[in-house]
Amino acid sequence: HRYIPLIAKWEGFNNIGEKVVIHQARIHGETKFGGWDRGIKGLLDLLSITFVGKFGKRPMHLFGTLGAILFFLGVLILGILSFNKIVLEEYDIASRPLFFLGILSFIIGTQLFLAGFLAEMIARVNPRRNNYQVEQVIEN
Repeated sequence: HRYIPLIAKWEGFNNIGEKVVIHQARIHGETKFGGWDRGIKGLLDLLSITFVGKFGKRPMHLFGTLGAILFFLGVLILGILSFNKIVLEEYDIASRPLFFLGILSFIIGTQLFLAGFLAEMIARVNPRRNNYQVEQVIEN
């Protein structure tokens, strides 16, 4: 309910206002609307609505970018370690934490990129993908 005006604005409704109401004092019990739980849920709602608003129709922009960065970071780390192993003849590079960081970023980067690709494919088959709010139709 927090972000209904924002979602309505995204759908093309521009005349969004506020209705003034008169609140009555609580007669029985105590409120369960508040506290840390409400704040955490509000923050998570804000993050999810921001994500959907920015990347709902183009998830590859987020996942693909993060995946590509991590993938190339892993390739760079593993390339440097391979150079040290082959050219400088260093031994026991597999026991270095940098080796595991390189493998981890390589694998996670690949998974993020593929997740973005699959999400992009799913978003493209959405029947509502190209539904737009049209204010005025101009005919020839």
